[in-house]
Amino acid sequence: MARLLPVGYFHVVFTVPDDHIAGLALRNRELFFNAMFAAGSQTLLTLGDDKERLGAQLGLTAALHTWTRDLRFHPHLHCIVTGGGLTRDGLSWKATRQNFLFPVRVLSALFRGKLMAALDKAYRDGRLKLDGVPGFDDDTQRDVVWKRLKRKLYRTKWVSYAKPPFAGPAAVYKYLGRYTHRVGISNHRLISLTDDAVTFRTRGDDTAKLRPTEFIRRFLLHVLPRGFVKLRHYGLLAPGNVNTKLVTARYLLETTPAKESSPAEVPASTKDTEADKPADWRDLLLQLTGIDVTRCPTCGGVLHARPLDRAPPRAKDDTS
Repeated sequence: MARLLPVGYFHVVFTVPDDHIAGLALRNRELFFNAMFAAGSQTLLTLGDDKERLGAQLGLTAALHTWTRDLRFHPHLHCIVTGGGLTRDGLSWKATRQNFLFPVRVLSALFRGKLMAALDKAYRDGRLKLDGVPGFDDDTQRDVVWKRLKRKLYRTKWVSYAKPPFAGPAAVYKYLGRYTHRVGISNHRLISLTDDAVTFRTRGDDTAKLRPTEFIRRFLLHVLPRGFVKLRHYGLLAPGNVNTKLVTARYLLETTPAKESSPAEVPASTKDTEADKPADWRDLLLQLTGIDVTRCPTCGGVLHARPLDRAPPRAKDDTS
């Protein structure tokens, strides 16, 4: 949130055709999800760098989701993208049109091409696991089946969309923040549990009822590989750029025409503004949850911290 720029942002979603590719994705979770991140980020950055479209480096954050409201497997990327970017020479900020980023058909086609190229390379390198994937049971026919699957996926319409966040970029980051450290379903959506069925809310007043074994199966579809990072930053928001290019972009956006300093010479002081300093974790926890860890939950009194390496005083009769 502290790295938001004073510009409009777009909400971009990349999806894959589940009917054709779900089995492949489930068998190759880490490889497939990494390929999705690479394809989505490269699609946006490539189009942004294209002089015919924008000619500037965008900033974006991507988050992986794998579920639908009824817990079916549906991998897709949510991306928050700056409405403009820093030009190659670093001297100016180039904004996109207010309600338009890139054509949706171009986004979908380029994402499909980049993801399929990554998967095809993994297949040719022998890194794609195909055991148990429907259609790949016969080892002698795998090349034929793979070519047929590629042809089908290239002919299938892939759905992507881009639109400005309705309530501003901060609202979208808060929306994503509710999902980045959670699983496919939260407790408040669970309605009832019996030996025969689990009932939970899906969307609005709609509900789903599943046998317990099916509920657990769907729930486990969304357990990510151990240590997998499902929230990533690219372009101006990449870790290597947040203290350089992002600072320059902020300076260019906030500097009025009346200032005489050169845009290329960003003052060092802009790196140490109060807005860039991380908020105390206690304050953030209070804002997000209403829990004040500085107060006793029973009496409301102020809690005093004691260093962990300082042992509490022993009672006189303590001989242990």
